[in-house]
Amino acid sequence: MSNFKTLTKGLLKENPVFVLLLGLCPTLGVTTSAFNGLGMGLATTFVLVMSNLVVSLVKNAIPDKVRIPSFIVIIASFVTIVELVMQAYVPALFDQLGLFIPLIVVNCIVLGRAEAFASKNSVGSSILDGLGMGLGFAFALTVLGAVREFLGAGAVFGQKVIPGDLMLVFVLAPGAFIVLGYLIALTKIINKTK
Repeated sequence: MSNFKTLTKGLLKENPVFVLLLGLCPTLGVTTSAFNGLGMGLATTFVLVMSNLVVSLVKNAIPDKVRIPSFIVIIASFVTIVELVMQAYVPALFDQLGLFIPLIVVNCIVLGRAEAFASKNSVGSSILDGLGMGLGFAFALTVLGAVREFLGAGAVFGQKVIPGDLMLVFVLAPGAFIVLGYLIALTKIINKTK
């Protein structure tokens, strides 16, 4: 697979949220705004890239019996870094994302990419795979958050576009399911036309 295909497959063709339906807990939980979706997506992207890098580097030194626990320790190390950096430099975002930051450790996208890709491929390809999947995840969360924020509060990235509140259901849990369903359908239509 070419480097370009490895990098771009996570955007639409194999988008972790809209196509593979992975990582739905943070997807539905934090996307009340575009800013929250982008923040969570970028945090996960960092963890994906760095954990793929390290897993690819040490894959031959890890015995098969402790492969998954080793991957979890590697991932948890980078999640801790993200958590501490967010807490120090963007405390407002950290407060909004709350419990979902530590849950990146058990996000099936991150562990799945470490197991399915990084443990079997070169360092360069693993970094590109992590970056592509991470950016696809960030894209999905940002779009979902922007649509929910626009329909629910008449704003995008906190900037009012339409005065007053619109349909508050979209900033609540049911709105997340509704918008996600339509975005999944739109992604299927786009992927079929390619």
